[in-house]
Amino acid sequence: QDWIRPSDQRTSVTSTEGDSVTLECSYDTSSSYVALYWYREFSNTQPQYILLKGGRSETYENIPDPQRFTSTTSQKSTSLTIKRVTLSDSALYYCALRVTAQ
Repeated sequence: QDWIRPSDQRTSVTSTEGDSVTLECSYDTSSSYVALYWYREFSNTQPQYILLKGGRSETYENIPDPQRFTSTTSQKSTSLTIKRVTLSDSALYYCALRVTAQ
């Protein structure tokens, strides 16, 4: 069964404005072809797309704002780094997994 979840038990991350923050999710699937997504949700709004990065055998990426957001992937995890955080980055962040082929 495919799954993805935060890599640790923290329910909140605190930082200083101007610093970088990295969030990480672990995942598992039997497929070698995976797409890993990051979204964020502000209060009373629908989730906002941040980026997409291929994992395992997939090497593509789509990062609309690469100056602020970067991602790394491995066989079992994906991370999102937010550069130069500000108060306006305060949100609920989601990672998502999509199997692109079996």
